[in-house]
Amino acid sequence: MNPLLELREIRAAYDGITALHGVDLRVGAGQVVALLGPNGAGKTTTLRVAAGVHPAESGRLLLGGRDLTGADPRDLARAGVCLIPEGRGVFPNLSVRDNLLMMTFTGRSREQVEEVAFARFPILAKRATQTAGTLSGGEQQMLALARGLATDPAVLLLDELSMGLAPLIVAELYEQVAEIARQGVAVLVVEQFAAAVLDIADHAAVMVRGRIERHGRPDDGLRTELSALYLGSST
Repeated sequence: MNPLLELREIRAAYDGITALHGVDLRVGAGQVVALLGPNGAGKTTTLRVAAGVHPAESGRLLLGGRDLTGADPRDLARAGVCLIPEGRGVFPNLSVRDNLLMMTFTGRSREQVEEVAFARFPILAKRATQTAGTLSGGEQQMLALARGLATDPAVLLLDELSMGLAPLIVAELYEQVAEIARQGVAVLVVEQFAAAVLDIADHAAVMVRGRIERHGRPDDGLRTELSALYLGSST
């Protein structure tokens, strides 16, 4: 399968300190790839490079086979890359409806944006006039996902979807993510807590200190290796 999103030998740094050491990742259309690892491993930096938000020092970023290395984040967004950052990424002082209205910049009407959002997350229709900051954490994450889906993305980048949420809510959200992938979207999910995402992932990669130390299908072998990898051992 040809990848929709591909990172090749990506190196990236912050203030001269290397954060990514030659990262290779591939995500195909309709595939969920889980990027796992401890805090500080470089997972979020990988997503930021894929979205064009953080520059790569070297390596290549390809989208649908096109080399878009160094492209502006707005150009990558127009090409179908959607990043939903850690911390929900909603406007807390605006209503649910006004949060969705912000997404009409994509060229869709308010009605079209709301139709997609409310069909996917019916609870948001009930909360349409409620201020986003007063929603539960799970509802805020649903709103963030709904806003992202309004752009009709080809590639969805999710950072710590489970952060601060109850396991039952996390399971419901990841079922939605799996459904999004089944519609042909390439999904790259960063998670610190592997159990949250491995049940829906087609492929998993474990990052330690800026390097992919293990990748493959999320089978029992990978699960048993995770604790050792998180402690910094690749054995």
